[in-house]
Amino acid sequence: MRVFVTGGTGFIGSAVVRDLIESGHEVLALARSEVSAASLQAAGATAHSGSLEEPERVRDGAARSDAVIHTAFDNKSIARFPRNSRIERAALQAVAEVFAGTNRPLVAAGGFAPVIPSGPVFTEEDPASAKAGPVGRNVERTIMGLAESGVNASIVRMPCVHGDGDRFTLPRFIELARKHGTSGYIGQGENRLPAVHYADAARVFRLAVERGARAGRYHAVAEEGVPYRSIAEVIGRRLGVPTVSMSPLKARRHFGLYTAYAEGDGPASSTATRELLGWMPEGPGLLEDLDRPEYFTS
Repeated sequence: MRVFVTGGTGFIGSAVVRDLIESGHEVLALARSEVSAASLQAAGATAHSGSLEEPERVRDGAARSDAVIHTAFDNKSIARFPRNSRIERAALQAVAEVFAGTNRPLVAAGGFAPVIPSGPVFTEEDPASAKAGPVGRNVERTIMGLAESGVNASIVRMPCVHGDGDRFTLPRFIELARKHGTSGYIGQGENRLPAVHYADAARVFRLAVERGARAGRYHAVAEEGVPYRSIAEVIGRRLGVPTVSMSPLKARRHFGLYTAYAEGDGPASSTATRELLGWMPEGPGLLEDLDRPEYFTS
């Protein structure tokens, strides 16, 4: 297939591009700069100039393709999530204008923030709320709405993704520990983060395009839940700073906008995803991956 990828030079998107090409697919990828275009071409993809802020360019890329994988999202600043979400919705609507009434798949990256758990562990059956999550993004509701309107759309829920090139969750925790001189966790630190290596996550997107069903919900989860205290201990040891328990109030001062990530307890299953897609994670676990000098090189 020819697959149109957004975010193809990002942390997850670049792994998706690589996995698609290695599996024999042709990749057309959105490129917002000459640097991005060169990177995509070096990876074996065809660059398609434009950005999510140009829905007409997104529409054109979709029209030239058999499938779309959407991984682009500017997560550099949580404060800008609402604005970026509006841009994202318009881009996905542009794809829908082309794919409506066809069986061409649209697979998008989402998260667990807006999902309503029905039990102690998130499953693929749990729906997303009608409201945006605590950071203002609810791409899943957009995708499910498109599916209801006749688009072959599905969502891949992403946990804490780790690996070479990671620039979001774990690096933020490391940065905060370095800044404050302590690596903190809340209470007993027993709250859990589901996790996946980025190369394993990439294969979920490809398999969802190749084998997936309309309106599917998939979990790119390799580890159901890693205790946050264990993460804090690795960070503290690697930085040579104390690992300490914090009260919720002190934690809010320490973690700031990332408090929700540090205090959330959201173990997630991927049983249905593994069965539906034949997916089996192969990469290292979060703690093993984090405990490398590459994560701590300033």
